[in-house]
Amino acid sequence: MLRVILLLVGALLVLLPRSADAQEVFVGVLSHGVDTPLTKATGEGGTDLQLGVRGKPVLNAGVATLRPYAFVSANTRGDTSFAAAGLALTVGLPGFFVRPGIGLAVHDGPSYRVGADGFRTDLGSRVVFEPELGVGFTILPRVTAEVQWTHLSHAQLFSRQNPGLDMIGTRVTIRLP
Repeated sequence: MLRVILLLVGALLVLLPRSADAQEVFVGVLSHGVDTPLTKATGEGGTDLQLGVRGKPVLNAGVATLRPYAFVSANTRGDTSFAAAGLALTVGLPGFFVRPGIGLAVHDGPSYRVGADGFRTDLGSRVVFEPELGVGFTILPRVTAEVQWTHLSHAQLFSRQNPGLDMIGTRVTIRLP
């Protein structure tokens, strides 16, 4: 487990924008392997701990801001951990915000795994898409909290094997001075 965490921290350092470009740091605690209509049972579970950054806006259009992000997600049970990077659009609404994002992730899950029922439960590709959605609110001038959904899948573009994997939990973001 420590080896995986060190690997993911190293991947985050590679994926990070230059430290001068990082404007937000976030931490998350998410339930791993949540059953949703977008996934099939993989047998995975536990808790994911996330650490990430968001960079300077690449687009600022009034209430909407598009930013690059990178993060690592370490599973505490030893199931699939991953590093991801992408773009997130924060849309500020009265009293709350919505933050959809899309990125790519590289994971350390098994390359081949079969459940007791004979169904393959591996993700089918080492590289997967990482769509996410957060809904949150400001709790202090530079601090936000959000409910977060993160999904790993390759939409059967890289192979026919694709059960998907969902994580749901919370993130806290601190805007750097």
